[in-house]
Amino acid sequence: MYDLTFNVLDRGMPTPLTMSIDQAVIAGWTGRDPVARDKHIAELEAIGIARPATTPIYYRCSARRLTTADVIEVCGSDSSGEVEFVLIGWQGRIFVGLGSDHTDRKVESYSVTVSKQMCDKPMSPVLWELDDVIGHWDRLILRAWAWFDGERTLYQEGTLDAMLPVQDLIDRGFGKSGLPDGCAMFGGTFAAKGGIRPSVRFEYELEDPVLNRKLTHAYDVIVLPVRG
Repeated sequence: MYDLTFNVLDRGMPTPLTMSIDQAVIAGWTGRDPVARDKHIAELEAIGIARPATTPIYYRCSARRLTTADVIEVCGSDSSGEVEFVLIGWQGRIFVGLGSDHTDRKVESYSVTVSKQMCDKPMSPVLWELDDVIGHWDRLILRAWAWFDGERTLYQEGTLDAMLPVQDLIDRGFGKSGLPDGCAMFGGTFAAKGGIRPSVRFEYELEDPVLNRKLTHAYDVIVLPVRG
């Protein structure tokens, strides 16, 4: 078990909630549109990453990789972030969060599963109730900006109608039992504008244009030297 404390927005008021997370799942290739999905697969193939065995696919990583910190440390300069929504099961409820599947791309070229263990997965410290947004889920917008050479650049953007519906995503990964309590599942991402590349800072958001609110987070990346 790994305890994380979030603020759950209830009628606009943040309420602290500590959850014991014992599973972290990274769902990949979750696009509804096979053309867009294959574009992301081709994007990864271009940097030497093999096609997935199935689509979607559900990778596991250590729950202790989840963090709400605003700084992470990585080994070498081959990692990069990816903005994703996150679903968390807790006491029979499902919450919606925001995360970055920060991944070592060099390791990913020989093992996607191992690459998921290499980097922390920064999350926003604020959550929404899934019930509050499920009625207009497809209108939610994911965005990310990355910093290159001192400039903030739009890196990813898309609406969730491009992703598998929530129930479909859960059913394919967990069957009729549903999302387990204590499970945090990252829901997939969009192709990077200009291609996947590392940055010194990553900023990202999940916008709800219906309720006029956003989940946001940002983190700096400290690169540790690789000596051998």
